[in-house]
Amino acid sequence: MSGADARVVSRAEAVYAQLRDDIFEFRLLPGDRFTEGEIALRLGVSRTPVREALLRLQSDALVQVYFRSGWEVVPLDFTRFDELYALRKLIETHAVRMLCTPTAPSVDRGAPAQLAQFWCVPESERLEDGRVVAQHDEAFHAALVAAAGNREIAAVHRQVSERIRIIRRLDFTYAARVAATYDEHAAILREIQRQHVDQAMLLLSSHIEASRAEARKITLHHLQTIRTGAGNARG
Repeated sequence: MSGADARVVSRAEAVYAQLRDDIFEFRLLPGDRFTEGEIALRLGVSRTPVREALLRLQSDALVQVYFRSGWEVVPLDFTRFDELYALRKLIETHAVRMLCTPTAPSVDRGAPAQLAQFWCVPESERLEDGRVVAQHDEAFHAALVAAAGNREIAAVHRQVSERIRIIRRLDFTYAARVAATYDEHAAILREIQRQHVDQAMLLLSSHIEASRAEARKITLHHLQTIRTGAGNARG
C-alpha cells in the first residue's frame, strides 16, 4: 500500500468512527438525510474517505443510500429490534444450557468464575460509569456464548449485538439500571455455577427482556427530548 493509499484508509477510519459516534450519540438522528459533500465539508476531508466510511456504516445497517438523493440514518425499527432481542435470548439461553450440562463438549467451564470476578463484587467496588459498564455488559453476554464452544453461534451473536448496540447502550444511562445489571448478572452466574439450568435460563431471559423494554423506553424518551429541544431552538 502506498503512502497516499494509507492516508486515505486512515481518513476513512477516522470518518467512520466519527459518524458512527454521531449516530450512536444521536447527533445524527434516525431519518436525518445528508450528502457525501456535506459530510466532507463538515469534517474537512475529501469525498473518497467519506464514501468508504458510509459504505461501512451501510454494512452495519446504520445508514442507507438513495440513488441521486444522498444518504439517510436508518430510522429506528423497534419491530426489528424486538426480533433481534428474541434471537439474542434464544442464543444466550442455549449457551447457559450448555454451561449447565456436565456432559456438553467444548465448553469453557471456567468462564462463569472469571466473569464473577467482575460482577459478583460488593456494591462499594462496582463501577458507576454507565458507558464503561455497557461495554462490560456486552462482553459478559458475549463471554457466556463463547464459553458454550460453538464459534458459528458466537459469530451470529456478535452480529446481533452490533445491530442492537445503538439502543442497548442507553440502558446504562441511569444509575438504577447499572445497579440492576450487576445484581442480575451476579444472580445468573450463581445459578450457572450451581448448574441450576432452569433457574439460570429463567433469570437470563428475564434480564434480557427487562433490558429490551428499558432500552426501548429510554431511547424513545431520549429522542423526544432531543427533537423537542431542537424544535424549541428553531422557534
